[in-house]
Amino acid sequence: MISDKQEPYLLSFDMKKTIKYAAGFMLLATGLTGCTDLGETLYDQVASQNYYNTKDDVVRAVLRPFEHAFWSVQSRQVLNEETADQLITPTREDWWDDGGRWARLHRHQWLTTNGEAQSEYNGCFQGIMQTNLVIEDLDKLSAAKFGFSDAEFNNLKAQNRVLRAWFYLRLLDMFRHIPLAVSYYDTDKNSKGQVEPKVIYDFIESELKAAIPVLIKKSASGGNQTIQGQWTQAGAAALLVRLYLNAKVYIGEDHCTDCAQYAQGILDGNYGTYKVADRWDAAFDWNNETCDELIFAFPGSAGYSHWHYTGDMYWWSVPSKAKDWLHDQKNKQGDHNIKYSASPSYNPKGEKYNYELGMPIERFKMYPSDVRLKKYTNLGNNKREGMFIYGKIAYTDENGNTAYLKDHNGKYTLDLRDAVGKFGATDGDKWLASADSRLENGDDNSGWMFVKYPLYSDDEAGQLEADYSEIRLPEIIYSLAECKLRQGDAAGAGKLLNEVRRRNYPSNDWSTALYAPEGSAKLDMKEMLNEWGREFFAEGRRRVDLIRFGKFLDAWWDKDADADDHTLIFPFHRDILGANKALKQNPGYKD
Repeated sequence: MISDKQEPYLLSFDMKKTIKYAAGFMLLATGLTGCTDLGETLYDQVASQNYYNTKDDVVRAVLRPFEHAFWSVQSRQVLNEETADQLITPTREDWWDDGGRWARLHRHQWLTTNGEAQSEYNGCFQGIMQTNLVIEDLDKLSAAKFGFSDAEFNNLKAQNRVLRAWFYLRLLDMFRHIPLAVSYYDTDKNSKGQVEPKVIYDFIESELKAAIPVLIKKSASGGNQTIQGQWTQAGAAALLVRLYLNAKVYIGEDHCTDCAQYAQGILDGNYGTYKVADRWDAAFDWNNETCDELIFAFPGSAGYSHWHYTGDMYWWSVPSKAKDWLHDQKNKQGDHNIKYSASPSYNPKGEKYNYELGMPIERFKMYPSDVRLKKYTNLGNNKREGMFIYGKIAYTDENGNTAYLKDHNGKYTLDLRDAVGKFGATDGDKWLASADSRLENGDDNSGWMFVKYPLYSDDEAGQLEADYSEIRLPEIIYSLAECKLRQGDAAGAGKLLNEVRRRNYPSNDWSTALYAPEGSAKLDMKEMLNEWGREFFAEGRRRVDLIRFGKFLDAWWDKDADADDHTLIFPFHRDILGANKALKQNPGYKD
């Protein structure tokens, strides 16, 4: 163990098992809280002072909100990807209409009665009140009584302060005008209604800056194994990078200098030891706790929590009958569901669109040797290649014969293409007579699908073992590159991006695939946004990137330009307003 006189406490325990142990208490918390009534009891008797009897009790209490936080990423994924230009959910004949929900999100036509953003608001405030309770409980406890040094105990408290800031950053991003709740026990300390976005911004900034010195610093290579699932100095600093990068969006102030300062500090090792992996998929693979690219991840495991492998996330980004191909049903996760596809590059007649936005597959193909463009394949022995699923998907059936995946009704062989239409049994090299292409007239063949986290078979030890990559070092590199580009340093920005990009292309293609001055590819603001989309494809951040680049209101496939800018933030559902009469609806939406 690290000397408590030298470093903050390094939590030495099985994070995955501890999170599972805590999950039962989290379920109780979620069941008892009214989400928008910030004064309700969260933990009942479980969270009373009688709960804290041992050192392990304290650690488990600290980690309870982390399980909820991991679960809550699902709503963020929906709001940040379905409303943006890269991912779509077309109607698949008799599937995925859902009363027009996905079309409304795609076209920015959400209403206060739809409730698309309600889960994000409720989920984040549940997490905030859970962290408030733990922070206040620990303030009442004695470190020495439980065998902690002051440094160890301060690190434990900082874990929940950073997690609370992470929740607030999401709420600021989605809604801007939100309440500030800092206490579970004394609700007089909480605002009655919304505060100005600058108040939330300043709170997040101050909390993260205060936490950094008392958090553990990753001091060696080999990933986050011994500090898995914990906030570190680099994790808190990375949240500051996120905050500063989007400051102009959130509060109308340019904080690129601050963003660059913290980003450079992370790259210089001031907050710990990190390194870009030599493979794009290393940060998403089954053993990614050993990957030095990961700054913060929620621990995942087949036997414990793996929320990114559930509905509305990556479990629904492959064909519905994919279990026949992947042989991955041992863990009773349920059938896959053909929800997400890449937004199309072609109309049903085979003619390429010319949209500035969207068309993500075509953006990847700008550099045709990109290894991510290979068709996804499980290679055995916990190995995979490729990220996308397209064309016909062959597999070996139970009789040892070659077969092909069919649509969800079993009527025709799938032949996925980069277009949306009712293709049915039409071969992939043939097209339709009509160019009509809308979310409402798709089928199972509409759009390339993808596998970001590996879907290994039942026979693989790594099945569903990947941790959820919340913060990767490339995010810091890209943030710094964007700041440099905005300040006119295209060469410096290009060199930074190439540190990541070179792993995606064969070395004999670097002369054309890398940005100048190390290659011939040109980097400008349009290409910077394209590159954000390639590196962070389907990682739940596309909406805020579009907003920062001034493109979120523009037109793309099956979406007209927004009439005004009120859709940059989401409305409050009427149930949220009804639960707190001091709240006011966001501008541009009817009460």
